[in-house]
Amino acid sequence: MSVVALSYSHMIEHYPVAGGEFAYAYAGFGPIGAFACGWALVLGYLSIVGINASAIALLARFLLPGVFEFGYLYTIAGWDVYVGEVLIMTASILMFGIMNYRGVSVAGSIQLVLAFALTFGVIAMTFGVVTTDTFALSNLVPHFAEGKSPIASIITVVAIAPFLFVGFDTIPQAAEEFSFSPKKARVLMLGAIALGAILYTMVTFCVGSVIPYKELLGQDHAWATGAVAHLALGKYGSVILGTAVLGAVCTGMNGFYLATTRLIFSIARGKFLPQWFGEVHPKYHTPHNAILFTMAISLLTPWAGRAVVGWIVDMCSVGTVIAYLFTCLVCYKMFAARGEKNIISILGAIASFIILGMLTVPGSPAIIGTEPWILMVIWIVMGVGFYMIQIQTVRNTPELEIRESIFGDSTIPVFFDTEEKSAAPRATEN
Repeated sequence: MSVVALSYSHMIEHYPVAGGEFAYAYAGFGPIGAFACGWALVLGYLSIVGINASAIALLARFLLPGVFEFGYLYTIAGWDVYVGEVLIMTASILMFGIMNYRGVSVAGSIQLVLAFALTFGVIAMTFGVVTTDTFALSNLVPHFAEGKSPIASIITVVAIAPFLFVGFDTIPQAAEEFSFSPKKARVLMLGAIALGAILYTMVTFCVGSVIPYKELLGQDHAWATGAVAHLALGKYGSVILGTAVLGAVCTGMNGFYLATTRLIFSIARGKFLPQWFGEVHPKYHTPHNAILFTMAISLLTPWAGRAVVGWIVDMCSVGTVIAYLFTCLVCYKMFAARGEKNIISILGAIASFIILGMLTVPGSPAIIGTEPWILMVIWIVMGVGFYMIQIQTVRNTPELEIRESIFGDSTIPVFFDTEEKSAAPRATEN
């Protein structure tokens, strides 16, 4: 993830525009590559909004058992769906949608507070676990999943790394709205990855070390992490963990609402989506239609139940790793055009390609299931439909005009044959 982040920092320095990976992909591969990359990343970001909404229901079951479990509807993959939980998830999606609708400055000020709440909650839980009577490092044994080889266990976790660490790459999506210098962006991205790794390690350590894992599984908790917090700190543990999870959920929903809508806005601004998606609100100066679209798709999640989280994780991992691959490849092409070699971008591209293979190649321990494939095919068909609607507009628009609309400057270099975009004669500027 760090080598990918370093590639991002190079691209931010030369292409500080909303849309991030979409803009980078256009610079390196032209219209088709740009849309494929952008649409895949929209899926990844939308998935995060949905998965955090579903976490609201899980948090409610843990802190307020039975309160929202009324109005049984149906069961999906073993998870009962209730009207009460649908309502609370719907309310959270609407709340953060309205917040972003009204402007980044309002949403951004809350983001910092929620991030601190998450960090504090995890630190407090870790302190409580290491001081409990049942804490022992021997509880961490076995170190790998039973019935799987160490390599297969590692591959399974590494394959979802794009999902686990997605977030650092959202900085470019709002590059036009925040005054991030390239150096600060680099520090922020690497810091986010490092902090994320530390927090994941702390949570995993807490769950694995407090009691033997078979004993924990035998208790059949709906949420093992919550059970560990309660065991270590009692009712206070529930409050601490609830605060941490609420912080994670809120920062996730808010941040990815921002990233998703700015990405959709950038794609529409480049004329690859209908212009409706690129309209800016006259009062709040936000891409309000892109926000409404994000909200509408996300509102499907509450009806699917928490059990589909695994499908969402798979789709998010595929979508984001495709964007990582494009970014690293474009970074390599950018340096190559100057006659320079950039080892970091090569390593990032190789790592991204390997992870994509882990998720999609038959026989891989981490290959995604049938359901995510079906949902991704639906998403691809939707994207192809949008692109076909716009294809004539793209072909009839001079390349320099598209470049201006994406980057805000037609003199910014691109690294593909601009004459192939359209048969119409025009000046080429590389």
